[in-house]
Amino acid sequence: MNNHFHVGLAGTGKMGAAMVKRLLSQGHSVTIWNRSIDKTKPLVELGAKSVPTLPDLVSKCDRIITILTDENALDSVYKGPNNILSVAPEGKLFIDMSTVKPAKPIEIGALVKASGASYLECPVGGSIGPASEGKLLGFVGGSEADLERAMDLLNVLCRRVDYLGPLGSGSTMKLAINLPLLVYWQALSEALSIIEPLHLDPKRAIEIISETSGAPNMLKTRGGMIASALGGVVNPNITVDVATMRKDLQAMIDQAASHQRTLPLTSQALACFTQASDEGLSHADCTALLGWWLKNKS
Repeated sequence: MNNHFHVGLAGTGKMGAAMVKRLLSQGHSVTIWNRSIDKTKPLVELGAKSVPTLPDLVSKCDRIITILTDENALDSVYKGPNNILSVAPEGKLFIDMSTVKPAKPIEIGALVKASGASYLECPVGGSIGPASEGKLLGFVGGSEADLERAMDLLNVLCRRVDYLGPLGSGSTMKLAINLPLLVYWQALSEALSIIEPLHLDPKRAIEIISETSGAPNMLKTRGGMIASALGGVVNPNITVDVATMRKDLQAMIDQAASHQRTLPLTSQALACFTQASDEGLSHADCTALLGWWLKNKS
């Protein structure tokens, strides 16, 4: 086990909560902040310490992880009233693990540097399961010296950490990693529409596809959940909702456009997911997309 350390974490959503549990399970101390205090209660019961304000979080920890829903939430934490930089943060290291456009960590990094603190971006690949087991993939942008300060912490959360260059590099890689996965949800929907006349049991259909070269790792690990959704069982534990998928797809398209590139497949997937969202799936788990497509578009 790594030497004991104390880390702060702002944003105890699904991924943030899983990271807290992982750190606690390895014997580390964690102080947490979340805009909705109710979300911190289960983590406090496990041993985390909750604080009411962001300045309180910074005052207690030298290294602080932020993992937030979107750019607006990130702006609120780093630039809003009573923000995370509003107390003297000199010498602190902030590590942001949010999935945002590459321009955002460059902007936030400049604010943090002006405050006398240090900043790394490290968006991560993986879902709640890998986060709980310390098997995430870390995509780092920033200073290599700051990464050295963060490595013992990142090694608890990640099975692999890649340094990719200056701020913005990690977010660029994260968008690239997510792109084929998100487009695959639409591809799988269309594949299922082809075999619908066979009237296969959903579990069997997913098992067959999972064994082929046409299946990413996601299908192999979430196959049971997907089959259940196709069978009409709503997943009560939302892993990734459709709104988040739409946000990430739009970020991919915008990033490509900034380099005079177009993403036709990604744009079409976004259009399909936007229609699903408009028809009530915005806050549904991603597995609901498959049934929606088969019902409405086959």
